Amino acid sequence: MAASYPQLALSTQLCLPLYAAARGITRRYAELLSEVGLTYPQYVTMLALWDAGAPLTVGEIGARLHLDSGTLTPVLKRLESAGHVERHRDDADERRVLVEVTPAGERLRDQVADVPERAWRGTGLGMKDARELRRLLDELLAGLDASSTS
Repeated sequence: MAASYPQLALSTQLCLPLYAAARGITRRYAELLSEVGLTYPQYVTMLALWDAGAPLTVGEIGARLHLDSGTLTPVLKRLESAGHVERHRDDADERRVLVEVTPAGERLRDQVADVPERAWRGTGLGMKDARELRRLLDELLAGLDASSTS
């Protein structure tokens, strides 16, 4: 039966190794982040805010992380409860909620600075391979984003 549908052979599927690798690396990050009381979604949210260096709207954070506001809002609430971020209405447009890093959130950056290097240790990828993988994944995401809007 497999000969009739070679395109369905498990060994040719890109989706499976992408899915398994994403789960594996996310699990590794989660183990390391538990040391400072963060979940993986909270961590990437903080990365987006640290990268920006200025308050971002919930929509801007969602766009950077490829998350909708329904997924992001509980993450932001937990980060706010932990004292890492503050949310407030934009004075210029009350419909927009701005999120900014607190001093405690800035201190958190020092605590997680070694997480990326520790997470990639033992993956079998050198820095050159990791950069190439990142480039390819960025292309893949851009293509998926473009095809979903057309």
